[in-house]
Amino acid sequence: MSFALYTARRLLLAIIASLFTLSAFSQQALSIKPLAEKRVDRLPDGALFWRIENFSSIADAGSAAGPWSLTAQSAGKVWLFTLGARGGASQGATKVAEVGPIPRVEATEYLLRINEATGPSGSVTSVHSHPGSEAFYVLQGQQSIRGRNGVLRIDAGSAEAGNGADQPMQVSSSGAADLHALVMFVVDAKRPFSSPAALP
Repeated sequence: MSFALYTARRLLLAIIASLFTLSAFSQQALSIKPLAEKRVDRLPDGALFWRIENFSSIADAGSAAGPWSLTAQSAGKVWLFTLGARGGASQGATKVAEVGPIPRVEATEYLLRINEATGPSGSVTSVHSHPGSEAFYVLQGQQSIRGRNGVLRIDAGSAEAGNGADQPMQVSSSGAADLHALVMFVVDAKRPFSSPAALP
C-alpha cells in the first residue's frame, strides 16, 4: 500500500469517527409542550383510568368536562381527557382510547396535566422522574420509554400506562415517522413537576 493511500484511509477513518462523536453530542431534544392542567384536592375513588375522547368543538368538550377533566387542542382535533373509573363515556363524544389502571399517588393536592411530545426519530429527553404517574397516547410515530425494567414501545394509535411516582425514565422518538404523542399526568402538586434522575 502506498503512503498516499495509507494517509487517505487514515484521514477517512478519522472523519468517520468525528462524525459519530458529533452525532452523539448533538442529539436533538424531544419537544415537550404543556396543553392543559388543573389542580384538584382529591382524586376519584377506586381504580383510575384516563378516558380520551374527541369533540367537534372546544365548547362541546368544555360542556362535557367534569371535575377531573382537561380539554385541549392538538393535531387539528379537540380532546377531552377524563380521569375516573373504567368504562365511562361523555355525551356527544367520540371515544378514542382508555388507558389504565393508573398508579395512584398520595398527596394533599394533585396536578392533572396534558403534555404534547413531538420530535423526529432519535430525539430524546434527559433522564428524569415525576412525583406521580404518566400515561401515553401516540398519534404518530413510535414513542419509547426507557426505565429500570427495560423499554416500553408505543406505536401510533396505542395508549399505555407508565410507571408510578419517582421512577427514572428517558423518553424518545423511536419510529420511522416523527413522533406526536399526548401524555397524561397525575402528580403531587406540591413537588417539582420533573426532577433529574439516573438509570443504571
